[in-house]
Amino acid sequence: MKSFIAINLFGMIVTCEELSKEELYHELIHTAQARELLYIPFYLWYIIEWLYLYLKYRDWMLAYYNIRFEKEAYSHQEDLEYLNRRKHYCYR
Repeated sequence: MKSFIAINLFGMIVTCEELSKEELYHELIHTAQARELLYIPFYLWYIIEWLYLYLKYRDWMLAYYNIRFEKEAYSHQEDLEYLNRRKHYCYR
């Protein structure tokens, strides 16, 4: 089981260890997502979608990896120029 080393709270990245460039960029993508949804709606959407997917898959990690925000962040975390060309609301 994969462990989590960082959480992004209102654009502030909290971590228990130093992040790689890709891990940091993953969190910066979440910052962009949260900012464009004005933060609170982002977290509500994130939790509701995770709950729905958990009920669907009965596997909390599978649910996590299928959250639309995580899909976008994991898909682009290695492309360090992604945020420069990212279109708004592209996780839809």
